[in-house]
Amino acid sequence: MAYEAPMETSRLESVLTLRDLMLARADDNSTAVLAGDRRWTWAEVFRESVTRSAALDAYMDADKPPHIGVLMENTPEYVFLLGAAALSGKVIVGLNPTRRGDSLRADIEHSDCQVVLVDDAYADQLAETGTSVTALRSSGDTWRNALEAEKSAEVPDVSVTGDSLFMLIFTSGTTGAPKAVKVTHEKVAGPSVYLTTRFGLTAETIGYLSMPMFHSNGIMAGWAPMLAIGGTMALANRFSASRFLADVRKYGATYANYVGKPLSYVMSTPQQPDDADNPLKLVFGNEANDKDIDLFAERFGCDVVDTYSSTEGAVIVSRVPDMPKGSLGLPFDDTKVLNPATGEETPDAEFDETGALLNPDEAIGEFANITGAGSFVGYYKNPEAEQERMRDGKYWSGDLAYRDSKGFVYFAGRTSDWLRVDGENIAAAPIERILLRNPAIAEAAVYAVPDKSAGDQVAVALVLHGPLDPDAFGEFLEAQPDLGTKQWPRYVNVVDTMPRTATNKVLKRELKAKGADGVRWEREERGRKYSLVNAAH
Repeated sequence: MAYEAPMETSRLESVLTLRDLMLARADDNSTAVLAGDRRWTWAEVFRESVTRSAALDAYMDADKPPHIGVLMENTPEYVFLLGAAALSGKVIVGLNPTRRGDSLRADIEHSDCQVVLVDDAYADQLAETGTSVTALRSSGDTWRNALEAEKSAEVPDVSVTGDSLFMLIFTSGTTGAPKAVKVTHEKVAGPSVYLTTRFGLTAETIGYLSMPMFHSNGIMAGWAPMLAIGGTMALANRFSASRFLADVRKYGATYANYVGKPLSYVMSTPQQPDDADNPLKLVFGNEANDKDIDLFAERFGCDVVDTYSSTEGAVIVSRVPDMPKGSLGLPFDDTKVLNPATGEETPDAEFDETGALLNPDEAIGEFANITGAGSFVGYYKNPEAEQERMRDGKYWSGDLAYRDSKGFVYFAGRTSDWLRVDGENIAAAPIERILLRNPAIAEAAVYAVPDKSAGDQVAVALVLHGPLDPDAFGEFLEAQPDLGTKQWPRYVNVVDTMPRTATNKVLKRELKAKGADGVRWEREERGRKYSLVNAAH
């Protein structure tokens, strides 16, 4: 019996699909892709995608899921393969190149890849996994000859609905092993059209795409909006802070997307008096902090719009004008902050005159979608993880937050970011926001170190871009009126770089694994004075 892709929900077939968006570009002779000194029109991208769909048919067993692993940098080949999947109902498995050896092989095998397309940058890495899955090097004769043989292929005659699977995108794996999120046509096509309307993107828009296309941000905020409007994708093989502005100018980019810390990395490059002399109008993404958002917009003369979302896509928060500092914004109506033990909405946060949170135990809860899964259709072959997310008819995000009396919400960390200090629950994210007020601190990651008696001690890893010594650090903390005494870090580790996922999320589990070993500064147990305990930095 031939394999049939599962339908996740019973929606109308008239829902917009990525196949619809690709078909609309079939005769579009405007520029679709810029990469280095090369250029492709949308009509050329369409033809290249049809060719690849036909070439891949030879590697597909009809009795198995039509899953195609892609282990590549952001190249035109990746764009063509995405188009092939959109047109044919095949499924792209975005393989994360930060995974290696047994871990990468496990991702390939778990996701039932029938073939893996790999570029020159990662060919050796794929070979080292020892996987038995067929591998095709995108620059190799086998793949090139297969494409040549299918140059006259017809557009695939298939039925694709909004519920048809389009990609498997692995989560970042900040708190455990990555999970393969099932991404449907509707989940990508619908939001892409919404984004273009919301931000006024047009066919004249040139989007700079440096975020990896194996991640949801690269697809949903980079590739798909340009497909939806017939705009132009200017590709960077991978993100580079030092190359960012030069690329924006070279390609005439008016739009860029990001996830995680790229704004901070670009801000760390030497400032020039003509930085604002560039074509950039809008930068859109998620997980930047207030300081970087404001400074980036001012330095480069553009608007920065940051939202809260996740690969699963079930919980969304939007920034709005004049929102309070430190807030994520206003959540969609179906997004609430709930007490995970009771399932009830948490009370409003209470603040003192300095802005310090007075009722963290009561106010901090978990972001949840109270209407159900939203656009989350599950993890591939991982029912246990699905059950953890879906409880009592609600989607539980795993992210902590609190809400003020006007409905604005504030991020408090992952559920794994709770610290238990002297009998009280402490959230990591509010401490991190306070630390970033110091102009010498570029990045801060707060995590728990086990207390010798019971509970936790607060530890922080800092990346500095200015001078800071233990005395100055203590004086800075003393001057922060909304920093509670139990929020003061006991251990401070100054590092050159944070351990990160490929999408720039901090791997706190690696920081936690080191405990108090190698910390640079330590605060006396009951005091506020920091001393140097390790000068080797």
